[in-house]
Amino acid sequence: MSDHTIEIKPEVMGHPSQLFVLFFTEMWERFSYYGMRAILVIFLTGVITGDNPGWGWSSEDALHLLGIYASLVYLTPIVGGWLADNKIGYRLAVVIGALLMTLGHASMAIETPTFLYIGIALLIAGNGFFKPNMTSIISKLYEGHDEKKDGAYNIFYMGVNAGAFLGILLCGWVGERIGWSYGFGLAGIFMLMGMLQFYFAQPIFGNLGDKPVTKELDNQESVSEDSMIVRNPYTMFDYLLVGIFTISAIAFIFTDYVPASISALVSFMLLLMIRIPRYVKLERDRLIAFGIFCLFTIIFWAAFEQAAGSLPIYTRDFTDRFLEGGAATTFKIIDLLVTVIPLGIITYVLMLLFKRTFNRISLSNMILGFSFLIVWAIVFYKLYLDFQTTDTEVPVTWFAILNSLYIIIFAPLFTKWWDSKYNPPASVKYFLGLFLLGIGFGFLAMGAWSVPSGAETAKLSMAWLVLAYLFHTLGELCLSPMGLSYLSKLIPTRMIAFMFGVYYLAIAIGNKLAHYIGGDIDNITAEYSLSTFFLIFTIIPIGLGVIALLLHPVLKRLMHGVH
Repeated sequence: MSDHTIEIKPEVMGHPSQLFVLFFTEMWERFSYYGMRAILVIFLTGVITGDNPGWGWSSEDALHLLGIYASLVYLTPIVGGWLADNKIGYRLAVVIGALLMTLGHASMAIETPTFLYIGIALLIAGNGFFKPNMTSIISKLYEGHDEKKDGAYNIFYMGVNAGAFLGILLCGWVGERIGWSYGFGLAGIFMLMGMLQFYFAQPIFGNLGDKPVTKELDNQESVSEDSMIVRNPYTMFDYLLVGIFTISAIAFIFTDYVPASISALVSFMLLLMIRIPRYVKLERDRLIAFGIFCLFTIIFWAAFEQAAGSLPIYTRDFTDRFLEGGAATTFKIIDLLVTVIPLGIITYVLMLLFKRTFNRISLSNMILGFSFLIVWAIVFYKLYLDFQTTDTEVPVTWFAILNSLYIIIFAPLFTKWWDSKYNPPASVKYFLGLFLLGIGFGFLAMGAWSVPSGAETAKLSMAWLVLAYLFHTLGELCLSPMGLSYLSKLIPTRMIAFMFGVYYLAIAIGNKLAHYIGGDIDNITAEYSLSTFFLIFTIIPIGLGVIALLLHPVLKRLMHGVH
């Protein structure tokens, strides 16, 4: 157990109330991130004429920018994690990150190229402070309670996806139907709300996440919090490899220059090969297991993140989204249900938090409550306008909410599964995650089978997208939150925030690969077929999932009893 002053007691849904403050803080950050991301590619590639014009970029250019953004958003947490670990503490890092992201969204709302790039730069920097330290606070909160971590991270992940659901739904609808600037601006408003809600909830955290206390360390060999484990200081050669990797990775992110990616890969592998053998056996083996999980994570996100790049283009250009008559009415009823019911569930969780914490953090709760009043007002206005027409064209961004909707539905079931005696081992979870992801892309490949090479448009059934998002989500629930949970168990406390940053580095590489490959959707479709494009993301994840399953005995041995 750590020496912070937080009393761990099950106040809300069997977990401490601090988890739910983090839940809602992360929810608003994900609202802003996914809300902006949902409309970015559609806005950039949209026609430059009409009532709500886009900028007319090519798919390749738009996805190149998205690849830069998505990569750096997950790369900067390495720096933010180190600063929080060693200098400023987790809570201050979260506040700084939220403020920078608020300014970033406000900048993008101005809708000029200069302010677009300034906004993206601020969002990247803000995520670096914010991203690793939210999960680090949870790890500290559950020290000594490893058996509860899987469930806690699944609840937290439900908050992530509640924010994504609301952000895509509202920013997407406002951006497509009212104006792109309003969609970007709405993301900024709720990022500001999230920052204020977290800032005024500080009393509930006690000393948890405070600025770290400096400790004198022996230059030669110092024992960490775990007396079994010896520190492994960086040598000059280690720093050289870090520098080569950093420069090469950034060069590839900005230029797509393939030799730079090879240089980054080689230097990173050398760094691992040199550093890992220096640790004692227990720590060394667990770091190797962590490295294997990172490889699976890269491939997973390289496929999964097509949802931000190539899938919106597929939805806009190859899916029949126009409904009329009874079909339109049915969709509006479904849309009403999938909007109001999840929002009602999230509001219920909010009320549970209010009941337990209002006296302690009343201002934070009032800001949170006001945020929800705004959300409900926009939702009712949206539904009112939608029911004024007899026909409807399903927004491109509507399909993206399915991922978050499915998670809100299925996350509680997965939480019960992971908390039960039937909790499967890591290798099985990674197999299921990759296998189900591949099946989702298999539906898209099947649906596009009849689309000829070179076709620029088609009228494919919306059912293929609904099925694809379902299986992608089930795969995500098996793999993504578990990666965070296993990392928190495998990595020593002194390295936790930094190694969370390394984990997000793996996601950054996956994101870059996703949009690097996704940017070729037009070329692959023209030379081969749309079905071939999706078959790539069917075969590779399924094959790697089988490898994960075969590695079960090795991973079990390397994890040394971590379940």
